Amino acid sequence: MIETTQKVIQIGSSQGVTLSKKDLARLGAKKGDTLNLKVELVGAGDKQNELLREYEAFVAKYGQTLKNLADK
Repeated sequence: MIETTQKVIQIGSSQGVTLSKKDLARLGAKKGDTLNLKVELVGAGDKQNELLREYEAFVAKYGQTLKNLADK
């Protein structure tokens, strides 16, 4: 089994991902073999988590100041 991260690229008029020669060799795979793939989108959750961390840091730093301003 290999685990890799690849970008979707243009392949002719289609889009797809590629596997490196090194990864295919580690699998022992060759042209014509069938592979079972499990894929997930990387990044969407990462961006949301990053935004949440930034928000929490902002609230930790400025939360009381914002509350004081709102109470005026």
